[in-house]
Amino acid sequence: MESEGEPDGPRAEAVLPDAIALPDVLLDLSVPHEYVNELVALRGRLVADPEAMTLLRRCVARFVRGMGEIGKGWEPPAFPESTGALGRTFHVFVFVAALPYVRAYHLQRGVPADVSRRTLADLGRHMAVHRRRVGTSGLLVPWWIGLHFHGELYQLGRLQFQRARLGGHTGEAASAAGLDTGPGDLCLSVHIADFRGPLSPEACDQSLDLAREFFARHYPDERYAVAECHSWLLDRQLQRYLPADSNIVSFQQRFRIAYEETKADDKGPVGFVFGDPELPVDGLPRRTRVERAVGDHLRAGGHWYGGHGWFAW
Repeated sequence: MESEGEPDGPRAEAVLPDAIALPDVLLDLSVPHEYVNELVALRGRLVADPEAMTLLRRCVARFVRGMGEIGKGWEPPAFPESTGALGRTFHVFVFVAALPYVRAYHLQRGVPADVSRRTLADLGRHMAVHRRRVGTSGLLVPWWIGLHFHGELYQLGRLQFQRARLGGHTGEAASAAGLDTGPGDLCLSVHIADFRGPLSPEACDQSLDLAREFFARHYPDERYAVAECHSWLLDRQLQRYLPADSNIVSFQQRFRIAYEETKADDKGPVGFVFGDPELPVDGLPRRTRVERAVGDHLRAGGHWYGGHGWFAW
């Protein structure tokens, strides 16, 4: 297959598994079973379209350039609705074609096979999120999956950890607290994935232990003074509705708040808790404590805000 690359750099091939091998590749990435046949059929359309294959090669070449470098990922192209299923799933094929490159990078860093597998399997989880939200195949935020396939983010137990750099407010807060770090310095950004079980203190402790061992062993050349988190889960208003020993409040207590957003983000918690950010507030279910907290607060005229926290690593 013709390769596409930078004029002055190494060329990266974009080779898709054939129709026989593709199902196993997709299942290894936890792609929902009901989408496997659709993706195999779309692969046939893709490889038969010279223009689409040219775009695929260019995307893969751009994506794998600087593999593992923080912030050197890829800005996925956007497709209009008129492109249909192939447009919705094009990014999936980019990630499949990039698999040999990210696996080679993981091997170079000594990343254990189980960590590599669970990290890359987040592709399938996000396809499940898309299905729950939209009802079709696709990815809501392809650039996010790009972090997994670019060696920047790892699934380690309950939590995900992204190699990142401190922003201005958080870096200044950590520096003011006496840490030898500041804006632009390396940090680990903590993320909470859906469909991964309770966010219990025990699960978080285990995840943090795994992360400390993992990054010390596989990224000994990088120094992280701080772990950070940017999430509506750090909105202290949740403490009005949830017990002090609840999983979410316990998670909040791990962090020192650097700053809070002043612009409301009600759709974030509604989407995460109920599956669809566009659901009408009046009809939000009240089955669990978190559902009651999010919905009752909004129905009372309140709003939710993103919180930005950190702790010393």
